[in-house]
Amino acid sequence: MIQCFRRRWLPLVLSLAIFAFLQKPVTADSSSTRIRMATTTSTDNSGLLEYLLPHFEEQSGFIVDVIAVGTGKALKLAERGDVDIILVHAPAAEKTFVDAGWGVNRRAVMVNDFLIVGPPADPAGLKNATSLTDALKRLKQNQGTFVSRGDDSGTHKKELELWTLADGQPQAPYHLETGQGMEATLRIAHEKQAYTLTDRGTFLAVGAPMDLVPVFESDARLENPYSIIVVNPARHSHVKYLASMRLLAWMTSREGQALIGAFRKEGEILFFPTAVPMKEK
Repeated sequence: MIQCFRRRWLPLVLSLAIFAFLQKPVTADSSSTRIRMATTTSTDNSGLLEYLLPHFEEQSGFIVDVIAVGTGKALKLAERGDVDIILVHAPAAEKTFVDAGWGVNRRAVMVNDFLIVGPPADPAGLKNATSLTDALKRLKQNQGTFVSRGDDSGTHKKELELWTLADGQPQAPYHLETGQGMEATLRIAHEKQAYTLTDRGTFLAVGAPMDLVPVFESDARLENPYSIIVVNPARHSHVKYLASMRLLAWMTSREGQALIGAFRKEGEILFFPTAVPMKEK
């Protein structure tokens, strides 16, 4: 009888306990809880988290320590249990991470897009391209210099995916790798008067002073979705699972999603919420 009770009711009791924790008001000792979140340089460079997280911290009493790295590094930190939660943008790598049991409760948060930027003179002629494939082939054939992140980030993973459309990436000296984040890579492209792939959010946030302009954009294959994933406590018992679930719940709530949709630079929306899509106005 006792075993039967445990089998039937224990999962429900645990679920109710988690729900109660996520709903409970802030207590005096909750302010000591720090959540370690690894995220992409794009969410950091754009200013989104600096704008967003104080709202959550004020309500919850928790403190979120942000570690801004490429998606590949964020996933590695999570695998080692060095962080509690991740916010990343590499769907295939995210799926592998969750399928391997390292992360749980993966949720879509927001989306923006990638674009190719380059010098205003556009020596490789990408502005005249009829398709994304055509743009990449023009870049290779006309020997335009392309600056790559080369850092296993979500943007770098997208670069490698896109170059398959043009039978591989350019060869040196027309292909440079920075091993750095998006803002630094944009600055190097500016200095070299070269081309690079960037997420729109970072470009709008930091690209204005640079002599770079969009030369190809608005293709479905340039979509850039972001997901939030909690590190699996069954793999790393020390992670702050319940606190991280509270952050995940807030980021995907109507309030969190509305704040994401309200974040703008130069009047432009940088990220479109996907857990609770924006209403058309």
